[in-house]
Amino acid sequence: MERVGAARELVLGYVRALNAIDEAMRVAIPSLERLADVLGLARSRRISRSEHIGTYSYTVHGAGCRFVSGNGTEVDVDFEADGSEVFDLWRLRWYGLSLPDPLDVTDEDLRSAVRSLQPLLAEVRPGWFSVAG
Repeated sequence: MERVGAARELVLGYVRALNAIDEAMRVAIPSLERLADVLGLARSRRISRSEHIGTYSYTVHGAGCRFVSGNGTEVDVDFEADGSEVFDLWRLRWYGLSLPDPLDVTDEDLRSAVRSLQPLLAEVRPGWFSVAG
């Protein structure tokens, strides 16, 4: 159960980091209405596909973006067509491994942690989650 508790804290840390990134990017790019708008801005070449903004660097990829904080913590997120932020167990695990004090958790523990965080998190399609609301 202790491992699931650690995985739960990792998931909550990912959500907090994603919220901090959203806030920082909106400050840095005032035209940004939501984090998913980074994709459109990069595709239209109004911003670079890879850049350093404030305390984060970002790299746009496929349906999402990878953000790296000044301390090396990585938050990778994909975006749905409606702009909602989605992530899977791989992205959560990678976040944990990138922390200054790395946390390696199993997919099983992450699955249990995500389930324990419903209704905060919603499974939008098998294996993919978003923050509800």
